Amino acid sequence: MSRIFAYWNEVVLEMKKANWPWDPKEKGFAKYKELNDSTIVVFIAMLLLGGFVAFFDTSFRWAFDGLTRWISGS
Repeated sequence: MSRIFAYWNEVVLEMKKANWPWDPKEKGFAKYKELNDSTIVVFIAMLLLGGFVAFFDTSFRWAFDGLTRWISGS
């Protein structure tokens, strides 16, 4: 049982050392400003990466279709 308490005390100690992405003194949504900003950055990055992949996927598909039509002669 003492090993469980020792483990739990170490967990609590490490959690106090952690750097949380919000200010505990703030109230409401201002408390989570860093978290909200990071979420927005990730969302925008996902949209840009998705657009990049979609653009090149479509471009290569059209190029491949054109190449196969040119090779087959139709």
